[in-house]
Amino acid sequence: MVDPSNASPLQKRPFRVLGVQQIAIGALDKSPLRALWVDLLGLEPHGTFKSERENVDEDIVVAGRGPFAVEVDLMQPVNPESKPKVHEPSLNHIGLWIDDLAAAVAWLETNGVRFTPGGIRKGAAGFDVCFIHPKGDPAHPRSGEGVLIELVQAPAAVIVAFDQLASASTHGARS
Repeated sequence: MVDPSNASPLQKRPFRVLGVQQIAIGALDKSPLRALWVDLLGLEPHGTFKSERENVDEDIVVAGRGPFAVEVDLMQPVNPESKPKVHEPSLNHIGLWIDDLAAAVAWLETNGVRFTPGGIRKGAAGFDVCFIHPKGDPAHPRSGEGVLIELVQAPAAVIVAFDQLASASTHGARS
């Protein structure tokens, strides 16, 4: 067990990553993605999102149930010649549930993490989000090392479910 008085700054993290919120996959045409993920694998359609500004037309499908459901966003660009190119790379980004997004962003910034422009804002699913940049720079050397990472504010139901699962695991380990 770590003595809190001797904990490093990284051990004093003011937030928790609760799990995977989404995986975003892009292609020039999302129809083949939908054929695989919905028709063959059986994920359930959950909604759509389209944004000219973000150059994305996406189908949102879901794996799992309840607070631990994971979105799989099937994306195609509105305009293949415009940026961002949501189909390059094909694994566009991963999203992580965060229990305190504002604290996470502030703490990560002080620890050298580079974020994409735009700050915290509403995402396609209605949750507050922000993105860790896939590449660092001299001022902010820490990054996703080639992967765009979306941090998503977890709603209360996800936080409670996570805490209940963690508590059950802790109590089970003591038995």
